[in-house]
Amino acid sequence: MGERSLRGSRLGSVSYETERNTAPIERQYAEYKCPSGHQFTVPFADDAEVPDTWECKFDGAAAKLVGGSEPAPKKVKPPRTHWDMLLERRSVEDLEEVLAERLEVLRGRRTRAS
Repeated sequence: MGERSLRGSRLGSVSYETERNTAPIERQYAEYKCPSGHQFTVPFADDAEVPDTWECKFDGAAAKLVGGSEPAPKKVKPPRTHWDMLLERRSVEDLEEVLAERLEVLRGRRTRAS
């Protein structure tokens, strides 16, 4: 089995293709700055769209593109309260009926206990 292996070759790690008649892709460099003051550049393909924010490679914070536009703020949904969820299931008239029924039951208990 040992004599069947390829000698002097590491599969998958070395390319035997020549670099003749090839040109590297055109690049553009984007400069980012994070709130901590770290400044770094990231290479992109010339035809790629450069994002407005990039994760800082030093501390992981969101770094902004130097000279770029401010990113649009995310829409924040108002928090759903218990009352909002209740109104999704029942109308106000239904809730008033349930309240009247429960008050009758409580008043009936109070008169029996006395």
